[in-house]
Amino acid sequence: MNTLLLFFAWLVLLVVCWPLALLALVLAPLVWLIALPFRLLGAAVEGVFALVRALFLLPARLLGHR
Repeated sequence: MNTLLLFFAWLVLLVVCWPLALLALVLAPLVWLIALPFRLLGAAVEGVFALVRALFLLPARLLGHR
């Protein structure tokens, strides 16, 4: 649904201002490439936080607390 909405917004932009729509079409992969390392770093930090949380809750789990 989100992709369809984005496509229709791009079509409206194409009708209103076609150079800006073409520029957005060209720059979208570049923005995705720049954002990719930050997304990978976010996933790694989330994994570290999950590990720390599991280590802190380990004694309670061993004692049988829910």
